[in-house]
Amino acid sequence: MTTRRTVLLGTLAAGATIALGSKMAAAQSFPKPSQPLTISVIDVAGDLQLSQPALEKFAQAHPELVSRFVYTQATAPELAGKLQAQQAANRVDIDLVLTGNDALAAGMEQGLWTEILPKYASMFPDLEKLYLPGAYQMQKMANGQGFVDDWTPSGPLLEYAPDRVKDVPNSAETLLAWAKANPNKFMYARPANSGPGRTFAMGLPYVLGDKDPQDPINGWDKTWAYLKELGQYIEYYPSGTTATMKELGEGTRDIIATTAGWDINPRYLGIVPEEYKVTTLKGFHWVGDANYMAVPKGIADERLGVVLQIIASVLQPEQQAFMFDHAYMYPGPAINNVPLTTAPQDSQDAIKQFGRPEYAALIADNPVEPPLGAKALVAMFDKWDREIGGAKTK
Repeated sequence: MTTRRTVLLGTLAAGATIALGSKMAAAQSFPKPSQPLTISVIDVAGDLQLSQPALEKFAQAHPELVSRFVYTQATAPELAGKLQAQQAANRVDIDLVLTGNDALAAGMEQGLWTEILPKYASMFPDLEKLYLPGAYQMQKMANGQGFVDDWTPSGPLLEYAPDRVKDVPNSAETLLAWAKANPNKFMYARPANSGPGRTFAMGLPYVLGDKDPQDPINGWDKTWAYLKELGQYIEYYPSGTTATMKELGEGTRDIIATTAGWDINPRYLGIVPEEYKVTTLKGFHWVGDANYMAVPKGIADERLGVVLQIIASVLQPEQQAFMFDHAYMYPGPAINNVPLTTAPQDSQDAIKQFGRPEYAALIADNPVEPPLGAKALVAMFDKWDREIGGAKTK
């Protein structure tokens, strides 16, 4: 689904507020474009719905730097090959990448990203003061090669049709028993292509009490055994989350893995009935998720200087208010001091109607864990593809 994602609060330290004027001053070490640039943006995370208004605001405010943005979309697994080919030919025509931690991690492993920090730290505020704690946790995982632009505690959650699921699973054991008794009625998407899919996998080690939730190769013995057994009762694994939502809404599946944003936004869009419910499993921990802005290696200095100013502007409170969207990354803003009242009215209305009152307590009462780091995440994707679902992925 390329039309979704998004809401948190806090207190922004006064010294951390970014004035665009100071960013412009810091950018003077870059050559100034001789004419306004066309900036090419590729989105592999469905993030444009949130961030495009903020990007367009920059173009409106700085016509001397940006004439227009050109947007394209692709899947996360396609991105690395595309960038590698352009970099090998010394013809990089992608200026800015909007990505989840899947493609970000793959790009870090392959050395595809410009290392922005600490080299260009003067163009940005104190990030630890700027970001919400969970978002800053995700920011550190980028190793200076990307910037969190929206954040969510994410999941894993289970979404179900209450008219068809009367005995709602509340533990890993009861979910497995339900799937066995109702074959092909439970579904999650391939983790390498799906936020809810990888969040479901990353959340299970906490639910199952595995040895090391941050080490999928040596610390997930219970998780891999569980996923293998559960897989006996799953018809196939979609290559994206949207298919799971459609099949739940159409009645082909009765329970799917989801996240807070993927729960709210598809109900807002009418893909999933508004009355469908969510639940958690015993031992539940949130596993955070974020979208990032990253810059491929190989773009010209004059373009890099402009792109870094664009990134800094997206991290301002006024632009972060767009990240509420229609709850695709609920909650969505990554920085402090961005209450829902600052969001566009249609965002406020959507979240008030389709949000769930129980999320406030779930967020307050359960720990938020970081997702796997880059190397561990890539290793998890590979092991899942080889041993769990690669042969059953469509």
